[in-house]
Amino acid sequence: MSLTKLKNYAEGNWFSSKKEGDVLYNAVTGDALYTASSDGLDFGAMMQYARKVGGPALRKLTFHDRGRMLKALALYLMEHKEYFYQVSAYTGATRADSWVDIEGGIGNLFSYASLRRQFPDERFYVDGDTAKISKNGTFIAQHIMVPREGVAIHINAFNFPVWGMLEKIAVNLLAGVPAIVKPATLTSYLTEAVFEEIIKSEILPAGALQLICGSARGILDTIETGDVVTFTGSASTGRGLKAHPRILSEAVPFNLEADSLNCCVLGPDVKPGMPEFDIFIKEVVREVTTKAGQKCTAIRRVIVPANMVEDVQIALGKRLQTTTIGDPSLKEVRMGPLAGISQRNEVREKVQLLARHQNIVIGDMEHFEVIGADKEKGAFLPPLIFLNTDPFHNLDCHEIEAFGPVSTIIPYNGLDEAIELARMGKGSLVCSLVTQDDDIAKEYVLGTATTHGRILILNNDCAKESTGHGSPLPLLIHGGPGRAGGGEEMGGKRGVMHYLQRTAVQGSPTTLTRITNVYQQGGKQTETDIHPFRKYFEDLVVGETVITAKHTVTEADITNFANVSGDNFYAHMDATSLEGTIFERRVAHGYFVLSKAAGLFVDAKKGPVLLNYGLDEARFTKPVYPGMTIGVKLTVKEKTAQEKRTEDDIAKGIVRWLVDVYDETGETVAIATILTMVKKKDQS
Repeated sequence: MSLTKLKNYAEGNWFSSKKEGDVLYNAVTGDALYTASSDGLDFGAMMQYARKVGGPALRKLTFHDRGRMLKALALYLMEHKEYFYQVSAYTGATRADSWVDIEGGIGNLFSYASLRRQFPDERFYVDGDTAKISKNGTFIAQHIMVPREGVAIHINAFNFPVWGMLEKIAVNLLAGVPAIVKPATLTSYLTEAVFEEIIKSEILPAGALQLICGSARGILDTIETGDVVTFTGSASTGRGLKAHPRILSEAVPFNLEADSLNCCVLGPDVKPGMPEFDIFIKEVVREVTTKAGQKCTAIRRVIVPANMVEDVQIALGKRLQTTTIGDPSLKEVRMGPLAGISQRNEVREKVQLLARHQNIVIGDMEHFEVIGADKEKGAFLPPLIFLNTDPFHNLDCHEIEAFGPVSTIIPYNGLDEAIELARMGKGSLVCSLVTQDDDIAKEYVLGTATTHGRILILNNDCAKESTGHGSPLPLLIHGGPGRAGGGEEMGGKRGVMHYLQRTAVQGSPTTLTRITNVYQQGGKQTETDIHPFRKYFEDLVVGETVITAKHTVTEADITNFANVSGDNFYAHMDATSLEGTIFERRVAHGYFVLSKAAGLFVDAKKGPVLLNYGLDEARFTKPVYPGMTIGVKLTVKEKTAQEKRTEDDIAKGIVRWLVDVYDETGETVAIATILTMVKKKDQS
């Protein structure tokens, strides 16, 4: 019986190697299913295809275009998810395990699609505040960020064949950078199944994605300045790749996310019978058994008060005893096998190393029951819990990771010891603390933050809605210092910026306004005969300005505003209380100044402006006293189109206006950015 050859996708075509390559097996039955080989692929040509075809196509799109593309892809993949679940079962994953991998991965696409709203509808991003670097403001600087003109090479781990791919490509595609995906060969058949549907969808432009199912040895020899490499897997392999001569000579960013010795700490305040004790036990059991412990975020060290070791051991033993192991297609099975026999053998070796200086107190590596499968033919292993009674001297549990359902109970005396033990992992992706005491939580976080990428604090208030110890989230960074690799993935906008080049641009305010499409204060302003509130979204031009009539502020204005607002602050109302303040006499309310400014610049008749959407960056820069005269310069600062949510929705966009309120001397007394929702002329 011939085995199915996995296909690679290169230069816009599917490619099967003539060589058989590595044999891939069903983790449950041990049956051979596929072969994977990349023999015959030209990695250099693939890289050039991505640079010359995929990159330009993606860079022509705006952030909003690319975000909508991700949303369309997510919706398409959701329609085919049941097929992915069928293939995922071969990896040993239960339905719940596969949900994390498949729908969790697709969820990343949805999340980054929504993130487009935090970027402009442009091909570039304006980063941070304007730097005013000259006395009179005629010479300024602004950082912009543009997509790198290279390729993202993603070298992924075996444990999450779908999530591992989708959580990475969601970020680089939103940024406008093409990618070559190299899944771990062991479970690459599931990645290939999802990738094939991505290509069938025809949603992504040509060259945006390519796939290597076999070995990618040698691909780093082809990288150039502008490329980005990401790696998920063992720390030792990652360090070797990071030291590649081309990485160093071409100054290529290398993001390393390595497996780490994550911990979960039971707070010294928690006792049996408290909700937090049950929360702790459930969290540890879940992280030991989900994906059979094959998670880079799994709990490897269970750190508990010394006087609670027995209680924790008994409670964990009872829960783990009810964990049914076997064929994940059976409803009663809660934990499947490891991803393959080779992986099981590796975990067994690590267990033997850990057993040199600590004892297994829960589980038996040889004697356990399996439902619906042969435990020798499949890659099965039961949950195993060690106890290390001397963790400051027996250090294996802080240095050796068995990448499976294996963890170690570690006692501590006092919170300082708990913090020190957590830090002995030498850098972790995540740690968690279960406590009811917020002071304990604060001390723990400040003591461990430097050695962890993420810290979860669990108590009865948040446990029901908590996403859990082991769940990286699209809007939070996924990575950690030290052993965990020192990298960061996802993290919302932070992740996207990993694929953008930041450049400082210097020049006049008018020039930078033209470059950034954001009005820079001091730049050229254009007055028109038609009030900008009479113009549709498409017709408004950045830099367009209306200069209003003026108003002389009176004491009656101040009194009337106090009566309307209820703001009777002494500086506005009591001239006898101003001694020792910065004010010379009764001063106008800052909000009166802005309100009056609105009265001066608003065109009252019905028109394209639908509503006031908000107020940003308001500052009151100079006191306004009765007798002073104020006017307003209202300038179109920035425009962002909005999408129609339904066919009946009004086509519109958000316009940001710079409101510059000045006095009779021409000096600014208040400045703010207001937002209005403006109707589009074209309603299609």
